[in-house]
This record gives sequence, C-alpha cells and structure tokens, in this order.
Amino acid sequence: MMTIPAPQVRHQQLIVTIYGLYSRNLGDAMPVSVLIEMLGDLGYDAPGVRSSVSRLKAKGVLQSVRANNVAKYELSEQVMDVFHEGDQRIFAPEASNPESGWVLAIFSVPESLRKRRHQLRTELSGLGFGSVASGVWIAPATVLDQARKRLETRGFSQFVDFFRGDYLLDGPMRPKVAHWWDLTALDEQFGDFLSLYGGAVQQWSALVGEDPGDALTASTPELRREAFRYYIPMLTLWRRFPYRDPSLPLEYLPEGWKGPAARKAFLSTHRLIAPLAAAHAHELIHSGARLAAP
Repeated sequence: MMTIPAPQVRHQQLIVTIYGLYSRNLGDAMPVSVLIEMLGDLGYDAPGVRSSVSRLKAKGVLQSVRANNVAKYELSEQVMDVFHEGDQRIFAPEASNPESGWVLAIFSVPESLRKRRHQLRTELSGLGFGSVASGVWIAPATVLDQARKRLETRGFSQFVDFFRGDYLLDGPMRPKVAHWWDLTALDEQFGDFLSLYGGAVQQWSALVGEDPGDALTASTPELRREAFRYYIPMLTLWRRFPYRDPSLPLEYLPEGWKGPAARKAFLSTHRLIAPLAAAHAHELIHSGARLAAP
C-alpha cells in the first residue's frame, strides 16, 4: 500500500515495544508463537525471535508464566513500572519554560561502588539531566518528582541530594545548555527521524482520512497489518527520544531545533494509525489464544 520505512532497530527492542503496548496488564502474558507471528509481519524469522526472547528473559526484562498449560511470557514487574512511568513522557511530555527553574542533582558515590556510580549517571541521563561538572547534574525542575521516585526505586537516593534554583547571572543560556547536553547529536537524531516519518501523517491521511475511528471502522485486515508494520518500528525508534531530550524551553535551544517538528510528526501519526495497529495485534493474540485453548 505504501513504502514502509525500515529504521535500524533490533529484535529485542521491537519485542519490548510490542509487550509494552499489548501485554502489560494482568493476564496479558503472550505465547512466543504469537510473538513470532507479529515479528514475522515485520520481516523477522522465528529463530531470531526465540533467541531474543531468551536474551530478554536472561536480562530480567521478560519472565515466563504458564496459563492453561501453555508457556507464555510477560514483562517483569520492574520493567512494567518503567513503561507506566514512560507513557507520560512518550505520549504527553510535560514542557518546561524559563519560569520553571532548575533542579540540581548533587551526588557522591564511594569508589568501592564505582559500578553504581556509572549506573546512577545512566539513570540521570535517562531522566533528562545534563552534566554540569563531576557529580553535579542539572535538569528542568519539572522532572524533580519523577527523578526522586525513580532513584528511590533504584536504590540511589542515599547518594543524591536535590536542590531547586534559578540562574542568577546575566548572559544567554544557550551556550550553557549546549555545554551541559549534547544537543547537536540529539538534533541530528531528530532529523533522522523526520527523514523517515516527517511525511507519515500526510501519507496515512491520504489513505484513510483524518478520523481514527472512521479509519478503523472502514479498515480491512490488510490495512490493519500495514499499519502495524508501520507503527511498531516507528514507536520503537521514537521511544528513545523522551529519555534523551531534556525538554528544555525553546528559548534555550539552537535555532532550527527539530524536536517540536519530530514530536508533532510522531504524535499525529500515532493518533491516526495506533488503533489500526492495535486491532491487528489483538486479532493475532486472540487467534493464538484460540489455537492454544485445550
């Protein structure tokens, strides 16, 4: 029906996206056979899917359960919490503004716990913090509550003190934030996303109209499958950005910053084709459940 972009994403990333979308509630464990069929739609073979499931299980991302004497997998509780937390950032990010102020995270981790120090830096970076100096990280104050909760859950709160404040010296903020965050690399990644999906909503609107409900009602199995093949890799690529983008006020960002355009392209396309993709996924899940029924 249309050319479907092929971003560079791995089996494991696609599997986590699928579980996060369609198998995150109690009783929603999914058998590997259904996952193989879904990944088959995306062009991946069964051995690769099985290998990726084994790796995700070994990493503690997936856990095995049995239902009606059928072996299934579900997201681990810890990963489930991350998905619930991430929904707000992925689908409805809270924008910051200059009046929001800043939060500083000051941390000190003993040398004997060097590995934990690296893990803490990774957590702060994933929350949108930038590095000011050794042990000093900064972010818009809007992330404070989420950061405190996340670090407490991960066992890092004992190493970190948070402070809220404002920038008091004269001078532009753009050079400062360009030093604290690698905005050039992030803007290039937004550009790469736009090169793949910048025209997505126009293409899909021309095909199905602009009303998601009407599109779903009039859809065929083939159309729903195409939407699934389009949507899953797009979401998998997009869901990295909310954990890299600090959501800084536009006044502090470089001229021509591509973040807003990329976000608009994703959210507009998500609104239109996510229901179609979900309908295809649930058809496969229900078909698999019927085949597995005793």
